[in-house]
Order: sequence, then C-alpha cells, then structure tokens
Amino acid sequence: MLNTTPPNPSTSPGLSKRRVGRFYLTSELGKGSNGAVFLGHDPVIDRDVAIKTLATTPGLADKKQREQQFINEARAAGRLSHPNIVTIYDASSEGGTTFIAMEFLQGQDLREALAAGKRFDSIETANIIIKVASALAYAHENGVIHRDIKPANIFILPSNQPKVVDFGIARAPNRILSDQANPEHTLFNNNILGTPNYMSPEQAMGQQVDATTDVYSLGAVMYEMLTQQKPFQGQNIDKLLQQIAHKTPKPPAEVISTIPATLSNIVMKAMQKNPADRYGSAAEMEQALEKFLERDKRLKRKRGGATASARGPQEQVPERSTLFWLSCAAVAAALLAVAANFWLKVIPH
Repeated sequence: MLNTTPPNPSTSPGLSKRRVGRFYLTSELGKGSNGAVFLGHDPVIDRDVAIKTLATTPGLADKKQREQQFINEARAAGRLSHPNIVTIYDASSEGGTTFIAMEFLQGQDLREALAAGKRFDSIETANIIIKVASALAYAHENGVIHRDIKPANIFILPSNQPKVVDFGIARAPNRILSDQANPEHTLFNNNILGTPNYMSPEQAMGQQVDATTDVYSLGAVMYEMLTQQKPFQGQNIDKLLQQIAHKTPKPPAEVISTIPATLSNIVMKAMQKNPADRYGSAAEMEQALEKFLERDKRLKRKRGGATASARGPQEQVPERSTLFWLSCAAVAAALLAVAANFWLKVIPH
C-alpha cells in the first residue's frame, strides 16, 4: 500500500508471474504477522496498485472469521471517496488468497517521518491535521469510525498532503488481535480497540466509543507533531492505560514555549477525558484549525501592510533603472555646479 521508493522488481524473482484476482504482483513492499503488502499492477486500468494480503495459517480455526474481519477494512474504506482517504479498488478471496487492492502511495507515513527526526512547525502541523480532520468528518458522516488514528495510519505524500489509511478496525467491535508482541502498533485486549499511545480514555477503559474517539486520537497525534513527544509514555501497558484514563498531559505550549497558545488549546480540547468536553465532531475541530490558520494569514498580511505603510502610502521602492537615471542626473548636476563655479572665478566682473 505504502512505500517511499518502490523496490526493484528484480529483487522479487517470480513475483511478476503471480496473480491475485486480476492483479499481477511485481514486488514485496512489506511483511508482518498479519500478511504482506505488494506492489502490483492492474492490467485493465494499466496502473500500479498496492495489494494487501492476509497471512494464511494452516489449521487456524478462526480462518473464516479473520478473512471476514480483513475484508471489513475494504468495506469500511471502500465506501468512502475523499482526497485525504486512501482509495480502495477491490477486495476478494480467490485461490486461497484474501486480498485488498488499493491506491499505491509514494512518500512516508507520519510515524516514519517523526522517527527520522522530521520537525513540523505550527503551521505545517495545522495544515496537515486540518485535512485529516476533514477526512474523518467525512468518514463519520458516512457511518465509519476509524478507531485507530495514529502516525502510522496517516501517510504523507511528497506534496505534504495526508492520506488516512488502514481502516482495519473501523466498525469491527469483535476484531481478533494477533500482533501481541508489538503493542505500539497493535491492539492488545479482546475488549479494547486502538493503539495504546493514541487511544482515547474510553477505549483504554474498554467502553463504548463514538466518533469523538477519533477526535481524541487526532489530538494525540497533533500533540506529538508539535512537541516531538507522545502525550503519555510508558513500557508497561497497564500503567499507560491508567495515564490515558486519568492523567492530563502538559499542554504543548508548556512543553515548547514557541507553540501558539491557540493551537495548544485546540490539542487540549480534542484530548479532554470526557467525550462531551471535546469537539463535538471532527468537523468542529476542522473549523477551529481553519480559524487558527485564517488568523495567522491575517496577521501576516497585517505585518506586510505595516511594513509598506512605513514607506508612505504612495512611496514605492525605485526600480534599478530608475535608480540608475537618478544617479546620472545627480552626477550631471554636480558637474554643472563645479563648472559654473569655475567660470565665475575665471571671468572678470
């Protein structure tokens, strides 16, 4: 599905001959315990696609259930059409392989960017988060709650445009958890859905969730983008869950003094413990960010106008050609003055 640089197909001998559905697999992009992601090609549309396959474990009793839960991702995201949500093209189980074909994205996910030391300033952060909020608002309007918003599920294109990916646990209240060994990137309790560091308090306590759980998680992502640290940290999952459920993180503006107070307040409102105290929807958070960005633009225009007015309403900075001729005129005037003074001294009165 995602990759910074497409791998060389030659590194995956024989793959180009393998097919899933109508798609040809050309190279492997990544692999995990749940399956693998391949770079593929759609011969009908003649375009590259990402193919996500489900790992098959012989003798696994819940194979059908896992397949159904896997396809759930395609159903959740496939009904959505938004510029900041990954596009799903197809999903099926054929020839013993369950797969999802989706938009192939080039760039890197936000987790990779942060891990590589990428620093996002306040305006960059607001511009990215506002688009994710727009995508979530659209998903919520269409009855889809993502439930696992985190940096790894926000892909950043080279144009700095974000794409929300991996709707694997969207609207799937009984999803089986399989990556127990890696709590940073997985779910870890049959009654809890979400990624520990970014999950909402209600998720942490195994309670019913609504669309505001995505608002909280987006606030947690925004917190990390601004401060370069997670709002809550800890190796012990139980202690981490307790922090999320009961502790209030230090506001971003107190972590880094240069973070605008308005933006810090947006983060803290999104991350309120009580869902009723957060933004009522992702759309409301989007509007708050829009007001922040508009205010920033007005201040910049005002500062630019103040600089111009300091030169006077009609005063313009002379162009180079104007300066040249003005200089010539000044030199000529000076020479005439010297000549006149000379002749006044030479000619007898």
